[in-house]
Amino acid sequence: MKFLRLGALGQERPALLHGDSYFDLAAITADIDGPFLASDGPARVRAALDAGELPVLPNAAAERIGAPIARPSAIVCVGMNYAAHAAESGSAPPEAPIIFLKTPNTVVGPNDVARIPRGSTKTDWEVELGVVIGKHTSYLDSPADSLAHVAGFVVANDLSEREWQLEISGGQWSKGKSAPGFSPVGPWLVTPDEVDHTNLRLRSFVNGEPRQDSSTADLIFGVEQIVYQLSQYMAFEPGDLLLTGTPEGVALSGRFPYLAAGDVCEIEIEGLGRQRQAFV
Repeated sequence: MKFLRLGALGQERPALLHGDSYFDLAAITADIDGPFLASDGPARVRAALDAGELPVLPNAAAERIGAPIARPSAIVCVGMNYAAHAAESGSAPPEAPIIFLKTPNTVVGPNDVARIPRGSTKTDWEVELGVVIGKHTSYLDSPADSLAHVAGFVVANDLSEREWQLEISGGQWSKGKSAPGFSPVGPWLVTPDEVDHTNLRLRSFVNGEPRQDSSTADLIFGVEQIVYQLSQYMAFEPGDLLLTGTPEGVALSGRFPYLAAGDVCEIEIEGLGRQRQAFV
């Protein structure tokens, strides 16, 4: 199933995209959020859909698409999780997941206007597979337990300011990751049964020119391993967002210019949709 949130910023309402039709979920939940995911919300939506009980949303395709999950309590990110990206960043592949945090208020819709932060000269793009947690997750016994705690997958652009992240960071990456609007997410939250998360093509484009083109098959640490390992150090709550890393082809490589006002960045992941940011 494909869950999404439609409407003006701060007024989004929950919906389901099934085939070419949009269905209203207001009778089932007020939002696509942690309580919905933790209370078997997706199963209740499936039952209502199969029973023909969901009303169609008219003109939904013309509405703004918000982030497909309401504001998470945490955004936890994995860095250097593709060997080629580690190499273009001047680093060896990590022996354990490299972790940093983004502030939850960076989450915006997939097609919202993006802003170059004040004083930034090195704003960069990063297409990433996002994992949305579906239930309280702590001290899992093995990686095999991980997917039972995953509500679904999303497209995310882990926008980054590289000077702030690496040159004046003080050793912590989050300073370069948490500018307003630096986490476009969506368009959809796709349930695990609809995609093979181990082999999804990821691509990014700037002003129509190709930048990144890889597959989640190239992840150093896969989704199951990441969720399991991190559960030994922190507790995830339903609705939390985990970003799994980006492949090679970013501006940090030196092969491409950084983003500037007037640029358009587009990213997509097979089966999870496409997003577009016009930078100002």
